[in-house]
Amino acid sequence: MEFINWLFGTREGVIALFVGGFIIAALVALLLERSTSKRFYNHEPKEGEEEGGFFDGLFHLSDDSDEGDAQ
Repeated sequence: MEFINWLFGTREGVIALFVGGFIIAALVALLLERSTSKRFYNHEPKEGEEEGGFFDGLFHLSDDSDEGDAQ
């Protein structure tokens, strides 16, 4: 019972709870991402689907640009 009081009743305990939750969530996300990439390793983009990820389309980070450098 003393541990529970420390975990939820002190500033250090709440910080430890937050950091522990963040680490567990990051590990779960990493494991799920690995299993998903193994399952869909040869995924071809569908018609109308961009080849890059979400951020590539959002921020236009693709290597091929339509802007010409020649003037």
